[in-house]
Amino acid sequence: MSALQLLQYVTDALFVTIAVVTIRRAVLSRTTSNLNVAALFGIVAVFVVETLVTQALAITNSPLVDGVLIAFIMLIPLFLLRLADDFATVPRRVMQAGAVAALVAVVASLFPQPYPAPVVAYLGLYMVVTSLYSALRFVLQSRRVHGVTRRRLGAVAWGTYLFGADILVATIDELLPAVAPIGAVIAPSLGLAAAAAYYVGFAPPRALRRAWQEPELRAYLARVSELPRLETLADVVNAIEQGAASATGADATVALHDDQRDVLWWTRPTGGRGEIPAHQGVLGRVFRSGRVLFVTDATREDPANAEAYRAARMRVVIGAPITAGEKRLGVLAVYSAHPPVFAQDDMEIVQLLADQAAVILESRVLIDEAARVRAQEQATRLKEDFLSAAAHDLRTPLTTIIGQAQALQRRARHDPTLMGELPAIDRLVREGMRLRDLVAELLDASRLERGALVGALEPTDVGQLVSDAARRRAADERVVRVSAERGLVTLCDARRIEQVVENLVENALKFSPAEAPVEVRARRENGEAQIEVSDLGIGIPAADLPHVFDRFRRGSNVDDRRFAGMGLGLYICRGIVEQHGGRIWAESRVGEGTTFHVALPLAAISQRAEVMN
Repeated sequence: MSALQLLQYVTDALFVTIAVVTIRRAVLSRTTSNLNVAALFGIVAVFVVETLVTQALAITNSPLVDGVLIAFIMLIPLFLLRLADDFATVPRRVMQAGAVAALVAVVASLFPQPYPAPVVAYLGLYMVVTSLYSALRFVLQSRRVHGVTRRRLGAVAWGTYLFGADILVATIDELLPAVAPIGAVIAPSLGLAAAAAYYVGFAPPRALRRAWQEPELRAYLARVSELPRLETLADVVNAIEQGAASATGADATVALHDDQRDVLWWTRPTGGRGEIPAHQGVLGRVFRSGRVLFVTDATREDPANAEAYRAARMRVVIGAPITAGEKRLGVLAVYSAHPPVFAQDDMEIVQLLADQAAVILESRVLIDEAARVRAQEQATRLKEDFLSAAAHDLRTPLTTIIGQAQALQRRARHDPTLMGELPAIDRLVREGMRLRDLVAELLDASRLERGALVGALEPTDVGQLVSDAARRRAADERVVRVSAERGLVTLCDARRIEQVVENLVENALKFSPAEAPVEVRARRENGEAQIEVSDLGIGIPAADLPHVFDRFRRGSNVDDRRFAGMGLGLYICRGIVEQHGGRIWAESRVGEGTTFHVALPLAAISQRAEVMN
């Protein structure tokens, strides 16, 4: 076996292998492009097999059989042109001219052999020109794409150039027999090179595709940890799209789910925002099913949005859901206007990229949430610092104002000439004292945040303390009924527990009708000293009960014009009680009143005293 024969056998084997791979692909996925590729290499494989069989069996075909075989060979340039239209876009007039030229070539090839020189020249020229034009279209399209697609188109272009060159050599050999020996040496090499290039372009092994994708994929995955920290969410999404596009050699978009409106939205390349309901279209199918989807023709799959797909050049689509645990964040869609760009195993790559996108987006959410919490904490700290400083600065002038107002009040009560001004002076004193109490609350809230509100703990009879504190708050002759056991000794800061009781009684009196009594009880229960303050006031809505002890929170049914306050009193009460190791809670029904419960420990008091000291 000569070297030229070996080259020819290897070439034949490659073409048959390409035919087997592409025909199998066409059977599994009957798209136009797959059928064109299968037809192209099926014709070549039939010619190769027929030639090998006739050589092995020393059979001589009839002129009719040879003419039919050559007629089929004349269809190869037409299928190349159709593939160029699949990968890129060939003008309609060129396609029509190619079809006419192919028809003429088929008819001419049916003439009796040997062909006249003009027929040989036409057939050769038709095949060479059509092949070179197709190769040019592949080259131009390869410059518009990237990644694995650019490499595949480059290989297909080289294969088509080499195929055209091989046909050119064969045509020259036929027209100029004198140079045939040279052509016999060159042609096998050109044929082998064309077969190898076509194999790489049309039927690349999975390992080769992965090797092409690996550099872009590695570069993208290397940046995954950095992407969540980009300046804006739009920058993060754009980086994900670029990474997916580079790894697959196509275009990519990320459609995120809006939970409130139940839509998928994305940023258009030209600017603006696109969106569809989360249950519609190709993206909606991917989002609902939670599985990767390969759609060979989106316009056929979703005819209602066909124009939108055409405008976006989104014909063939691989969509993968972006999910974080059970939560669906959106869809990663990789798409192209040309079906041959993708292979079935690209679904695995897209799913991997979607999984990475989920990690990136979830990390971004956590980073944004952490930043929001830090900003909120900083704002809260600044607000607390301001309130504390303002309260400190207000306390001294307020003390002076209240002192002067009280002196003026005493003078007015004994001076008949000032009796007409007494109501205004009384109001001045009353409002000044209310402002003083608000300032005191601000200072207490600031101390509570620093853990410096509760002082030294001493044995105290809670029953006596409750009785005294409740009656002091009832000095305005409102009905306050007190029932307090004696001997409920706890370790506490008596002044702060008095503050709790006075605050609860004051609230009960404030939000109750003037004639409604307020019940105050202190008793032993379950090893604790329990204090209860009950009223028949406006009550607290059920939705507000879990938040009634939060800072600056008041019931949603409180009219600020009738009931003054800042929403700090109960917050301070909870802080005082909890720093004593106790509990505080409320029970209420709107329109029927409220009962506040305070439980302070009686057991293991000595241990708490040791801890506090």
